[in-house]
Amino acid sequence: MRQHITIKDIARIAGVSTSTVSRALSNSPELSEQTRQRILEICRREGYRVNALARSLICNKTNVIGLIVPEVTNPFYAELSLGIETHARSLGYNVILCNGQNDAKVTEELFGFLISHQVDGIILASSQQDAGTMIQKLAPRLPAVLLGTPALVSGDEVNSVCIDNLAGGRLAAEHLLELGHRDIVYLGNRPNSLTHQLRLRGFTEMMEKAGIIPQVIDNPHGCSSIDIGCALSRKLFANGCSATAIFASTDSMALGVLQAADEYGISIPEDISLLGFDNIIYSALPKIELSTIDQRKQLLAEAAVDLLTRIIDSNEQDEFTHRMIRPTLVSRSSCRAPKK
Repeated sequence: MRQHITIKDIARIAGVSTSTVSRALSNSPELSEQTRQRILEICRREGYRVNALARSLICNKTNVIGLIVPEVTNPFYAELSLGIETHARSLGYNVILCNGQNDAKVTEELFGFLISHQVDGIILASSQQDAGTMIQKLAPRLPAVLLGTPALVSGDEVNSVCIDNLAGGRLAAEHLLELGHRDIVYLGNRPNSLTHQLRLRGFTEMMEKAGIIPQVIDNPHGCSSIDIGCALSRKLFANGCSATAIFASTDSMALGVLQAADEYGISIPEDISLLGFDNIIYSALPKIELSTIDQRKQLLAEAAVDLLTRIIDSNEQDEFTHRMIRPTLVSRSSCRAPKK
């Protein structure tokens, strides 16, 4: 097997000192461009790679950030993670992606793992009420950003980026009311999630202004998935559903509604309109065409990375920043005016 190439080997081959090789690798202006290019070419030819650990010990910075999401299989978090990684790389940072599995103990262990690997900062994507407290407890001195839960509302002293879920709920209600719906089901509320509480509050506020009390079906589980959406919808349809529209708390839940509706011979939107929340990539597929509230994932991703890297570079953690982004409505073919 080929031996590991060290900086001393490169210096010997190039006929220069190790400090000269270091200057070439760090783009030092003290070195001529011709010499630098000659050394870099030798590095490429010999397969030399910079020792990231050694460099981090010298610079006290790894240019690596940790990202913890509740479930990587969830399309929303998969797309969000890609946006975070892409934007972070454009700023010179690599990302370690971790799956919290919707488990507080696993998430706590991942904090320890990331801190032990000397990441420069952590983004925690979570909608749980105690997410801010978890950051304060597990990473009190490490730059961190909470993504998905509005710390400004919860009162946690952490930096946060989130969508305006209150406005999103209102937007959903306005759209269905404008279409003429009055008998509407809100499906999939998670009582233990501040994000979902705000989403429901915005929705019910607008409905009550119109003199309507919507039927709310809670999701007792710790996550929102297609399977859960399907199971809740089966119960709804089996008991006889008089509603003309369903607002699903997430697009994944809405996909579960579609599956259950197909099983019960219910046509969407002819028999019942369906509105989701997230605008995941599957929502725009030709046979789905789901109307939804767009969380603007790319903007969320960029805002979280920009905030975290700013904190890392400035090393200022005395004040906390809260960024709230307004969602938008994406109207497709799953919603229409109710039958008369």
